[in-house]
Amino acid sequence: MLQADARARLLIAGQAPGRKVHASGIPFDDASGERLRDWLGLDRDAFYDAARVAIVPMGFCYPGKGASGDLPPRPECAATWHPRLLPQLREVRLTLAIGRYAQAWHLPEAGATLTEAVAAWRAHWPRIVALPHPSPRNRAWLKRHPWFERELLPALRKRIAEVLAQGR
Repeated sequence: MLQADARARLLIAGQAPGRKVHASGIPFDDASGERLRDWLGLDRDAFYDAARVAIVPMGFCYPGKGASGDLPPRPECAATWHPRLLPQLREVRLTLAIGRYAQAWHLPEAGATLTEAVAAWRAHWPRIVALPHPSPRNRAWLKRHPWFERELLPALRKRIAEVLAQGR
C-alpha cells in the first residue's frame, strides 16, 4: 500500500488501505482511487509511476471495520515510519493530505474540521493541499461544497501538471 521513490515530485498522503486495497496490495486500487485519479487529472500509468508519485498513507495495513466505516489508521505506523521515510522524498514539490488523519499529521494547524481544512486550500498553496477522502461515501460532502470541484480541482490539476513536468 506504499509507493515511494526518492525522485517522486507528488506525495499523496492518505489514510490507510481499505479491505479491497489491502487484498490487492495496490494503493487506491478501488472506487476511491478512480475518483482520486479523476480529481488529479492523472491516468493509471502516471498515478502508479513511483518515480513521479509517492503514496504514503498514515497506516500501511487495513485497520479493520468499525461501526460507520473502516477504523482509523493505527497511530504507531505513522509515528514509526513517517519520520524515517518522508525525509527520503527530497524531490516532493506538492503534498496532498487526504482525510483528517493525514491532515492532522501534515497540516497540524489546519482547521478543526475537514471542511475548514479543505476550504483553506490557498493557505499552504503551492506546497500542500488538504483534500476530502475520495470515497463514494463522500458524495453528500461534495454536493454540499460545489466550490471544491469548481475552484480547487482545476487549480490542483494545473499545479500537479506543473510539478510532474518539472521532474522530466
